[in-house]
Amino acid sequence: MLSRTNQFILAVALLAAIAGGWLQHESQQVRVPPGVHVANVGDLRPDIALLDLHGHQRRLSAYRGHRLLINFWASWCEPCLTEMPALSTAQRKFADQGVIVLGIAMDEPDHVQAFLADHPMNYPILLGQLASPSTSLRFGDLDEVLPYSVLLDENGRILATHRGPLDPGRLDRWLSPATAP
Repeated sequence: MLSRTNQFILAVALLAAIAGGWLQHESQQVRVPPGVHVANVGDLRPDIALLDLHGHQRRLSAYRGHRLLINFWASWCEPCLTEMPALSTAQRKFADQGVIVLGIAMDEPDHVQAFLADHPMNYPILLGQLASPSTSLRFGDLDEVLPYSVLLDENGRILATHRGPLDPGRLDRWLSPATAP
């Protein structure tokens, strides 16, 4: 049996460990700048304008009327690159059903251009904003982890989000217009 002194020391040590863990967790959290809305499941997507690979501005509202899978990626992100063939397959499989896969590169434009020159994709690619608030943060990627995917319905409402690579089964469930995620 522990003495009262040892119990007290153990309780203080436990509280210090809990407080330290909480402080470490809080210090790693992305701070959302004041006045920036972060979209969640059920929200309408932010209607932001991003540049395409030719420097033309594209609004996300242009995809209204289509089930849209937005995939945030970067040329240096191995899991992103591993997932891209499955995204191309999904685009090919579901395109005739009005589904669009949209890649948003969270990377430097020259790195994106170089990667895509060697690995062309069959779906549109836009350049995300890296500066705070980043494009992926505005879509709910609070930890700014890549790959990160967002599924939108035909009206631009966020149906689902996913951190990490999407497997073919999840892609089929998400993109099949007759099913909900």
